[in-house]
Amino acid sequence: MTLKSRLFLLICSMGIFSGSVRSQENINPVVVEYVRTYADLAIREMQRTGVPASIKLAQGILETEAGRSDLVRRSNNHFGIKCKSWWNGEKVYHDDDEQGECFRKYAEAYDSWKDHSDYLKSQPRYAFLFELDPEDYKGWAKGLKKAGYATNPKYPQILIKYIELYHLDDYTQIAMGKKKPTTEYLAYVDIDENKNAVRTTAGGTLTNSEGQNILANNSVQTEEIPKVIYPEGEFKINDTRVIYANEGSSLLAIAETYRIKLKWLYEFNELDKKTEVLEKDQLIFLQRKRRQGFNDFHIFRRGETLTDISQVEGLRLESLLAYNYLEAEMIPATGEKLYLKDEAPKRPKLAAVVSYLTADQDLAALDNVQQSGPSEESILRHVVSAKETLYSLSKKYQVTQEQIREWNKLNSGELRIGQELLIYKSR
Repeated sequence: MTLKSRLFLLICSMGIFSGSVRSQENINPVVVEYVRTYADLAIREMQRTGVPASIKLAQGILETEAGRSDLVRRSNNHFGIKCKSWWNGEKVYHDDDEQGECFRKYAEAYDSWKDHSDYLKSQPRYAFLFELDPEDYKGWAKGLKKAGYATNPKYPQILIKYIELYHLDDYTQIAMGKKKPTTEYLAYVDIDENKNAVRTTAGGTLTNSEGQNILANNSVQTEEIPKVIYPEGEFKINDTRVIYANEGSSLLAIAETYRIKLKWLYEFNELDKKTEVLEKDQLIFLQRKRRQGFNDFHIFRRGETLTDISQVEGLRLESLLAYNYLEAEMIPATGEKLYLKDEAPKRPKLAAVVSYLTADQDLAALDNVQQSGPSEESILRHVVSAKETLYSLSKKYQVTQEQIREWNKLNSGELRIGQELLIYKSR
């Protein structure tokens, strides 16, 4: 069987499965199995259409009784979508608000999940939901009821309860690239050309249709951070208007399209005013970012910058720096917690402090040093200028000449203008 869609390793160890956060007595294993089965579809549909993965999973749990309802068994209808006048597909009849109501029937669960996203996206009465922050699951839950999706007056509360009890918001954050998947528990749903599902065994081992262990074939890159696919057009992060612009996009064209002064785009996104065309795909905010983040904190990942975090979290860079006692050139150590709403109890450990390093220089060479260098030291990159020697640098940074030679693997004491040297400094 040819696998065509991406595999997602889903974060479950933080809440549902570890037992360290909430009592196992409240956890229904049937619901857990439903989440593990369909979380990948929820993530992919969120990336395709913008419907939050947490909402899709919670609705699926509620509408299908976690996959056990008569309707879902007869129709593969996971969201209780009724026929409507324009439905030309297969139908089943089921007692709901009234006897013998017409419901859509699907060949596969995949078709139901896709149709649900398209239905919400296409109906004008749900349009206001897509202006909400995708992580605002409470707003989405209440908005669905307000728009008439369900008649049960407790519909929002039930969705919210499922999301919070089973940490379904983790999957929304995975879809947005805000959480890194782990391998402690794996959930896998894939679709081949015939829409046949491939999924995990009960023990969490990934298998394909022939029962072969996918992990044994090294097909899973556990350290890879999933590429984030943001909604097309304008959406919101931290209740702030934003778009995802492609490499090569003109900032002037963006400003004109969204009727915003060009100088504001530079200010809102902390961009160099010399930048005319985007050098990479990136988020571009159309409003000034908030002084506080939507999330409480962000875990720093290798390869990120403070500017990246400011954009992803919809938080002003100056606020991010102030909350964490950081300066713009500092690089926190991998795994450090950055506070987004309040002042941190102390500054996070630093992996590096980079000096004389322009924005377009590659940090890959520094990465290996960060991983092996002491966490209680900062690393400076010094560019040698005229008349500088090992002796003068040792005096300048209060280290020995031998240390400079060792850190930079120098075979001699001769330096050349423009040469870059790494200097470790105790904090």
